[in-house]
This record gives sequence, C-alpha cells and structure tokens, in this order.
Amino acid sequence: METVEDIVIVGADPAGLATAIGLHRRGVKSLVLESSATMCTSGYALGLWTNSWRALDALGIGDKVREHHTSIKRLVLSSPRGTSAKISLRGVKFKSGKLEFRTVRRESLVEILAKELPGDAVRYSSEVVSIEEDGNLKLLHLADGSIIKAKVVVGCDGINSTVVKYIGLKEAKFLGVLSTGGFVEYPTNHGIKPEFLVITGKGFHAGMLPCSERSIYWYFNWRPSKKDKIDQSMTKMRDKDFIIQKLTTSEAPKEIIQVIERSEMNHMVSSSLKSWSLNSILPEKITKKRNTCVIGEALNPLMPGLGLCTSLEESVVLVRYLSDGVHKGKIEKALKKFAQHKWKRCVELSTGASLVQFIVKSTCWLLRFRKLRMEDFWVMILATELSAATDYDCGKL
Repeated sequence: METVEDIVIVGADPAGLATAIGLHRRGVKSLVLESSATMCTSGYALGLWTNSWRALDALGIGDKVREHHTSIKRLVLSSPRGTSAKISLRGVKFKSGKLEFRTVRRESLVEILAKELPGDAVRYSSEVVSIEEDGNLKLLHLADGSIIKAKVVVGCDGINSTVVKYIGLKEAKFLGVLSTGGFVEYPTNHGIKPEFLVITGKGFHAGMLPCSERSIYWYFNWRPSKKDKIDQSMTKMRDKDFIIQKLTTSEAPKEIIQVIERSEMNHMVSSSLKSWSLNSILPEKITKKRNTCVIGEALNPLMPGLGLCTSLEESVVLVRYLSDGVHKGKIEKALKKFAQHKWKRCVELSTGASLVQFIVKSTCWLLRFRKLRMEDFWVMILATELSAATDYDCGKL
C-alpha cells in the first residue's frame, strides 16, 4: 500500500508535534508518524527555560503548560561537604524580559501538544525503517511493509534517527556519561521549595526540581571510570541503592536522598548520554538530501538538557521557513536557510553552555573550602551566559 503526503514528520516527540501544530496554524498540512502504538511519554520531565516558553507562546499553548507546572525561583549549588550557594533566578533579567524556568512533565507537554492537532494528524504504529529517493519524492518504508511517498521529510525521531542515517551522518558519540532520572508523586503537597538543587561530587552530577506542588523530578549523571564496563555500569544506574550510596557518601542534602528513596524502580529511566559534534551539523551536510531536514533530539550537538530547550524554538523557526517555502514554491531554498540558522544558533549556544557548566562546577568545587556569599557576583555571570543561551525570541509563526 502506498500513500502520498506533502510533508511527513518522522517522530512524535515534542519538537515533531510542535512543528505539526505550527504548520497547521499556517495552513500547511503534515502527517506525523509515530513508531509506538500510543503517544510516547518516556523521559518523565523536561527543564524548560525562557526560549522554550517563548516558542510555546508562539504556538499559542504556553499558558496551558504553565498552568500545571511550578516556576523555579532559585538555583542552589551544593558541594560534597554540604555547603551551598543560593542564587535567586528572580534577579536574572534579560533584554526582553525576565528569566523563566519550569520543570515540565513530558507526559503533560505531549498530551497538550497532541490535543492541538486534528485527529488524523498523527499515525501510530508507523515505524520508518528506511528511506530512499524516487525522483523528487521520498519513499518511506514502514515496518509493516507499507510505503509512504513524501515531498518533504522532517526528522524528529530521537537519538537513533532513521532520517539522520538517510542523510548520511554518523551515529551520535557517547559522552562517557550515564544518566538516570526519576519522578515521584505525593498524595499531598510535598513542601519542597521551588528551587533547582544541583549537586556535584566525585564523578557525578545530580539534581532535583519540583514539577508541581505534588510532584518532583530528580536526575543522577555518573561518569564511570575506565575500569568500569558500560553494561555493568548501566546495571548500577538502575540500582536505587547505588545512587543513594553515592549521594550519602558525598554528604548531599537529605531532601534529594529522601525523594529518591520514595522512587519506584518502574518510575526510573536510565540511558547513556550521546551527542553530535558541531561539525556534524554544518549546513552543507544536513541539506545534502533535497527537501529533508532534522530537528530536536534527533540531531543536536548540545547537552541533552539544553538541547531539549532549543528543540521547541527550532520548531517555530522551521515552521516559518518551511511554510513560506511551501506557499512560494521554494522549499529547498527555505530548508537551506533553516540549516544555516540551526548552525549559527548551535555554535552560539554551545559556547555559552560550556561556560555556564564551568561556573557551576567551579562554584561547587569552591564550596568544599568555604561557604560562598557572592550571590550577586554569580548572578551577574550566570545572567550574562544564560542570556546568550535562553534570552532568545524565536519570533511569531
């Protein structure tokens, strides 16, 4: 069986759904192919900064997402010896407003996005296993044997993207870091302050953020030593006792340990962190297949947390270029412009993100020796770098 579609979005991750919504708003029809039988909501929570909220506002759904999620007011950097530096995010002002940061349940975000689309906009149980060219069309071969012909293909199919393989890029590189995240729901108000707690210890980095008054998200990133085997290390990352032991030994705040103790194993997700080099997303590389592009987690050279934020802003920018290209009959030119934008933005972000990461790690290291009382100084530095990363307006559709 063969069908023909104008635009096919491979993958129903937040970036894919956001792209479909934007195109729909601008009168351009698209079809989203999702490999699973239902909407995929794995990952538990996303930390969304200012640039993400501007993108959601551009799509007209920002307030619907804000309604269910707590605004984070303060960053708390903790050392392995229990001392901490507290930095108010309220003091971080941007050129175009104030910083906004909330932890959003992935399930909630995906559900809100999906409801904004027509009923036939997403096709489930549609795993794309290979792509080939047929003149000006793309032939998408599905796992069930069916074929979909598309004029334009947008890849949003995650870290092991079939679309990325079709373009001819190598697989993402393992960053040497294993990650486990968990989500805890409370029957009543958990009483945790609206703060982003960050702990850096020997070989690990952990954090805890409230999503709402009754839910908390936590994560634990660990860099195994050269002696550790990856498969054995992954087993450790699924062991709650191992994570608690690491944090306890480093004298981490008791709040995060108590939260992890409440976590159930089936509410924990472990993975190895991967990413691409900036060289991988050079415009000439990602546009060498006509009328094809990749956004979101499927091709992002940034660390996962920051990459998720930029995925939503990328969706809005792509919609603007692509819809204009469709209406003017210049799709290929539009996608080349988008590729140039993606490259420039990622270079800017990777530089700022590296400096922010250095500041956070340095602060936690200094806290081992004394308690810092330099909040204003650190706010100034973080404001400068967070501004470069998240004080970005993707514009209107």
